[in-house]
Amino acid sequence: MRRVDVSLVGFGVVGKGLARLLLTRREWLQEQRGLDIRLVSVASARAGCIYAEDGLDIAGLLALAEQRRPLTELAHTQYFSSTLAGIEAFKSDILVEATGTNLRDGEPGLSHIRAALSRGQHVVTANKGPVALAGIELLQLARQNGVQLRMESTVMAGTPVLSTALEGMAGAQISAARGIVNGTTNYILSAMAEGRDYAEVLADAQARGYAEADPTADVEGYDAVAKAMILSTLLFQQPLGAEQVARTGITGVTREQVQHASEAGKRIKLIASVRRMSGGEVEARVEPVELPLIDPLAHVVGAMNALTLESETLSSVTVIGPGAGSIETGQGLLADILAIAGV
Repeated sequence: MRRVDVSLVGFGVVGKGLARLLLTRREWLQEQRGLDIRLVSVASARAGCIYAEDGLDIAGLLALAEQRRPLTELAHTQYFSSTLAGIEAFKSDILVEATGTNLRDGEPGLSHIRAALSRGQHVVTANKGPVALAGIELLQLARQNGVQLRMESTVMAGTPVLSTALEGMAGAQISAARGIVNGTTNYILSAMAEGRDYAEVLADAQARGYAEADPTADVEGYDAVAKAMILSTLLFQQPLGAEQVARTGITGVTREQVQHASEAGKRIKLIASVRRMSGGEVEARVEPVELPLIDPLAHVVGAMNALTLESETLSSVTVIGPGAGSIETGQGLLADILAIAGV
């Protein structure tokens, strides 16, 4: 039985999703993969960092979180006042960075990832900010220190789109990627296709938890812009600034436009696209597009996500699946952990 020690930074919706999977899949991972994954530390901005060399009681952690009690109440743990202090005090095999996304400067996740990679620690992240803003730098830092940086969950949660592009399509030269990478906007546009108004559907999406109280990042396309930046970095090794991605959100899309598209045999979707041009530069866009019904993306409805990859050997490969959710995003993190473990 091989042991892998994991440190988790961020114990919100995503972090708890991974913790639940590590708890519920523990026996299966041991029996089928010969792997004993132990969560040895958890850190958050509010609680600091707790550590146990032999592994934390995950069930106890989740119970404390459910009761909104401090994680420091967990027995038999060491305490560090800050996340960075905990990262520097001990070294686990893999750091999982699951703090909230900050698209302004990538912090605090960027500092967490830099610190871990610099000391020879593998990193798995669900945090879009650091990868969108400094992906090339972080990947170079990982190579310099002989470790891996994996980020499946940053684009389509647990749906394996990055591993499909980088590993499943190894040897294929990808020339373009385009897709629906924001579930909130796809839910809204899908409902509008049924004849409902934007304002009504947005309120419904907020009530269902698909949209935040302030939905700007989703409906104005900023979340999709960050994912386009990540795709450009990973597929083409070309970093982009947010200002280099042409952006139009869905707030200007009317019910009449959606109905007119439907009458013409088309559906409006918010599409993020990156394409390598003949001169080597990358064109990136986020915008509502009328798609013909022969396009597989036209049939992706509700909060689902999808990405179509184009290459010279496989002309078109489309991956469809959930793009958000606690367990769904946790699955992406777990898949990356297993990839690093080599099982």
